[in-house]
Amino acid sequence: FLVMSEAPSNFTEEDISRIIEMAWEDRTPFEAILHSYGLNEPTLMRLMQSNLKKSSYKLWRKRVKEKSIKHLKLRSKEVTRAYCPTQYKISR
Repeated sequence: FLVMSEAPSNFTEEDISRIIEMAWEDRTPFEAILHSYGLNEPTLMRLMQSNLKKSSYKLWRKRVKEKSIKHLKLRSKEVTRAYCPTQYKISR
């Protein structure tokens, strides 16, 4: 997969919404976003910054810094799943 260095412009609104949702979920590691969408952490940060209000972005960054669960290498062995139960939604 290709890791993008700039915030991509080829994502649909649905893609961006899903990426933001994954970024906010505590149990979804950055590596899952990288695997699913090709966005490394710095690129994800730019995408979040350009799609959230400034206060929401700051709140997200603060939250991410406090959650070691967002990085697989820092994750406790007690965490046995990589996603939230509502992560994989069925489109109708």
